Amino acid sequence: MEIRNREAQAPFTTKDGSTIRSLLDRSNAPVAGQSLAEATLPAGCATDRHYHRLSEEFYYLLAGRGLMEIDGAQREVGPGDAILIPAGAWHQIRALAPLRFLCCCAPPYAHDDTYFA
Repeated sequence: MEIRNREAQAPFTTKDGSTIRSLLDRSNAPVAGQSLAEATLPAGCATDRHYHRLSEEFYYLLAGRGLMEIDGAQREVGPGDAILIPAGAWHQIRALAPLRFLCCCAPPYAHDDTYFA
């Protein structure tokens, strides 16, 4: 049985500029095909626009409001919204209010699978 507590996971900044805590991934559990992290983004900040060649990604918003952009389409998002980001899709999220959201990636998130323009 693998259980990880959020508070036991040190936050770090990803290549796209968000601060995350890896809840379950290759760095802290015997994970093979996916990863789960909690991300935070202060109001007025945004991730750098990027894409992942391999990873399909889900965002699930827990708190705050944001503006989500995927391949040029934009939509305001908030708590309870689940967002699909297909592999290869350019994306960025901007915090209109402090954001806290879950990020799920399959295959697991990897810095070397993050690409910029």
